[in-house]
Amino acid sequence: MTGVRPFHLAFPVRDVEEARLFYGGLLGCAEGRSSDLWVDFDFFGHQLVAHRAPTPAETPHHNPVDGHDVPVPHFGVVLTMDDWKALRDRLREAGVAFVIQPYIRFEGEVGEQATMFFLDPSGNALEFKAFRDDAQIFAR
Repeated sequence: MTGVRPFHLAFPVRDVEEARLFYGGLLGCAEGRSSDLWVDFDFFGHQLVAHRAPTPAETPHHNPVDGHDVPVPHFGVVLTMDDWKALRDRLREAGVAFVIQPYIRFEGEVGEQATMFFLDPSGNALEFKAFRDDAQIFAR
């Protein structure tokens, strides 16, 4: 198989309209098909589907990484550094509360990356990152 194919992720949200405002409005993801119970988003070229789930999701577990408690599960995307900085600034301007403030992880080491964690309105944890060198995304 050549080239990266889009992934598909379906996840629970408490309110479809709230998800539209967050993923479509704040994150700028174009909306695809939808119903009263779910909505598709173009999540940076990937298919993200927010499904209404009346029961709240469990509280995420945390694992220590680089001195921070990383929420598990979480999802996100690897952006270019310029796009990461623009999103970071947009989120700060919107007053989004960060679970882990934007910072440079593994600075000066293999896999150096900018990262930030925040929650959507339903409590789903998201991580957005950008590598200093994309060739190191899977480096050991």
